[in-house]
Amino acid sequence: MSSAFHEILRAVASAMELPVVLLLVLLLAFAVFTVGWLLVEYFTEHRHMKFTLPVLLETLRTTDDVLKTLERSRLNRRQRALLAELAAHPELTAELRRSLADNLLEHEQAHYDRLIKLTDLAAKLAPMFGLLGTLIPLGPGIIALGQGDTYTLSVSLLTAFDTTIVGLIAAAVCMVVSTVRKRWYGVYMSDLETLADCLCEREATA
Repeated sequence: MSSAFHEILRAVASAMELPVVLLLVLLLAFAVFTVGWLLVEYFTEHRHMKFTLPVLLETLRTTDDVLKTLERSRLNRRQRALLAELAAHPELTAELRRSLADNLLEHEQAHYDRLIKLTDLAAKLAPMFGLLGTLIPLGPGIIALGQGDTYTLSVSLLTAFDTTIVGLIAAAVCMVVSTVRKRWYGVYMSDLETLADCLCEREATA
């Protein structure tokens, strides 16, 4: 009975080796993709966000054409779209405008949270699959060692080391991307909340 139980466990572990390796390759590809995604985001929007918040607030507070001011500002595309949507409803009461602003800000925060959670999840999963990829080949390797089969042992150890390295690299890259994005998006949301407050106050005093 005990022997059959161990055979089942060994069969399950062996069957998981190929899926684990494939998942590690996909996680590494995702890590490379997120680096490219981050660079595109930096060069298309982040590096162009050069504005002084107090100056922009004063301009929005005094301008007669909010939409044109937003279009000419150095805010990123999503920020301009949110503020333009808020400014496009001057007929709303102050309470409804504040409710709309809160709703738009919550959706924007949820969008950024989803992006960060993707890389956070990959950073957590990659070491786990790397550990699985390390342990699974050791079973056949130990058996080969007992039988004096050094070739099978060396292949098993090489697979174990390679999967560990791939898992750690993917996790490290995703962790760095998450850290950078959290800093960027935190600043985005802070500026956006201040600008949304400015537009709500402007319409309330108009």
